[in-house]
Amino acid sequence: MAIQLMPERAESSHAVALAQFGRAADLLGFDDGVRAILRACKRELTVHFPVRMDDGSIRLFHGYRVQHSMHRGPAKGGIRYHPEVDLDEVRALAMWMTWKCAVVNVPFGGAKGGVTCQPRSLSRSELERLTRRYAGEISIVIGPDGDIPALDVNTDAQVMAWIMDTYSMNVGHSVPAVVTGKPLEIGGSEGRVDATGRGAAICAQRATSA
Repeated sequence: MAIQLMPERAESSHAVALAQFGRAADLLGFDDGVRAILRACKRELTVHFPVRMDDGSIRLFHGYRVQHSMHRGPAKGGIRYHPEVDLDEVRALAMWMTWKCAVVNVPFGGAKGGVTCQPRSLSRSELERLTRRYAGEISIVIGPDGDIPALDVNTDAQVMAWIMDTYSMNVGHSVPAVVTGKPLEIGGSEGRVDATGRGAAICAQRATSA
């Protein structure tokens, strides 16, 4: 009888991020104190919130917002909607955002957020209710002076507009700076939608011509 072995579990995203940091810290000669600070996330928020679906039923969703570092300025990082989003992945992405901001010398720290869901299975009204409820839950840690979300996997300018509107209603006045990636009509930046792909294309061009 053949014995079928279970495949080895893939290394977690956070473990990969920590290993990468360890190698960089060795090269840079960081002492143990600095390593300890930069290995840990400053703040981690996990929320569980109900959303009424179009058929009248209630579904419970799980969301996250992690701030890795705010030493260089407000935390910056996107929000993704995906069935496989979990705290481990969001921790790793927040850490990578810290390094991304630092290596291009912009005055931000790193953060990331997400909701465990399959957005393609949600109607527009369900997606709006989910987004507004999630925004309300994480409003205690986001803001233009502390943590500024942006679009990411399966989120877009409309999602950012809902987050901005929800946050603004909670504080009693319009706060366009609470998110980036919002529509141009409410203060968004031209070229934002194409920025990631354009940057990758420029890097690829330079790599192949070097």
